[in-house]
Amino acid sequence: MSTPVPTAALPRARRRSLAGRVGRIAVGGDAPVVVQSMTNTDTADVASTTKQVAELWRAGSELVRITVNTAEAAAAVPRIRDKLDLMGVDVPLIGDFHYNGHTLLTQEPAAAVALAKYRINPGNVGFGRKRDTQFATLIELAIRHDKPVRIGANWGSLDQELAARLMDENAARAEPWDAAAVLREALIRSALDSAARAVEIGLAPERIVLSCKVSGVQDLIAVYRNLAARCDYALHLGLTEAGMGSKGIVASSAALAVLLQEGIGDTIRISLTPEPGQSRTQEVIVAQELLQTMGLRAFTPLVTACPGCGRTTSEFFQELAKVVQEHVRGKMPEWKITHPGAENLTLAVMGCIVNGPGESRHANIGISLPGTGEAPAAPVFIDGKKAVTLRGENIAQEFVALIDDYVANTYGRLPASA
Repeated sequence: MSTPVPTAALPRARRRSLAGRVGRIAVGGDAPVVVQSMTNTDTADVASTTKQVAELWRAGSELVRITVNTAEAAAAVPRIRDKLDLMGVDVPLIGDFHYNGHTLLTQEPAAAVALAKYRINPGNVGFGRKRDTQFATLIELAIRHDKPVRIGANWGSLDQELAARLMDENAARAEPWDAAAVLREALIRSALDSAARAVEIGLAPERIVLSCKVSGVQDLIAVYRNLAARCDYALHLGLTEAGMGSKGIVASSAALAVLLQEGIGDTIRISLTPEPGQSRTQEVIVAQELLQTMGLRAFTPLVTACPGCGRTTSEFFQELAKVVQEHVRGKMPEWKITHPGAENLTLAVMGCIVNGPGESRHANIGISLPGTGEAPAAPVFIDGKKAVTLRGENIAQEFVALIDDYVANTYGRLPASA
């Protein structure tokens, strides 16, 4: 009996969602999964919001959401858009509305025009008899200004009337569901019923993106599997209130990786609580790295680096890995324009002879630094072949120069007319 040939694990074919656009960015259909983020500034503060939007865009956020919660914030939106345009920052802006979006967009038509998409939460778009009227007003404004809408249901602001009705229906079942299942169904129904109402009002289905966010990993996976099976709208993925630091990163990655592997998701956000003083851009970097390590997109060269062990007593390989990663990430905005394809470059920084040469040969460019008791020499491998051996005090500078030379010689410049 022959041994079967091992095959690579690949993501399932993407769920076929409706193809639409948010400003210049394609979403759904055959478009790649889009990275988005959100500011945490007071939107009425034009200068600080413009600055943070630009920082998020430079980090790689393809869509940026801003809070629009007051008349002052709504009035600031077109000024923010104008300043971004003057800076050459063409990222589409999404307006995040809760409670009073119908009033703000009606009173500030310039904001309605400047925004590329409106985010509506069906759990708080209105209450009682006002809900349908206020939701309809928002959808009619989106139609009038030719804007897509994200209907974003959230575990923390679920439509309580719908939840209560589904609980009553569940109690009448011969075999009732558990309470968590009913609440998941309420979340999904909130999004789907709202989308159906928007289409009935006149919004094209391809202008709708849905999200159903919860803060539990298994709940999120269950909700989106169900949602994806019941509609063909584009879906935005995100674990809401993921948390701070490693907890937020791990929880978001655990949930989103499962869904992305199953072909579910058209846009993603990693909702991290920043450490005090930490840049908001970390959530963009994590989203990019998640998509890139899964083989779904390429944004910047990633470095395979040795974790260190008793053979690697020097910290130099750690310092070099950091220098290399920061260098290529810093160069990527330029390379993206001048040397397209450089984002696919693979690099390795290894700390001793055990796995160093082997890992280095697998990368486009790899270096195997000497471990404890090894000769003070660092062979560099380029496309699988030993190219040079570095020694002395300038290994970091020389290795970075080799990377720059490889990019310049491998990824051709775009023609001047491009």
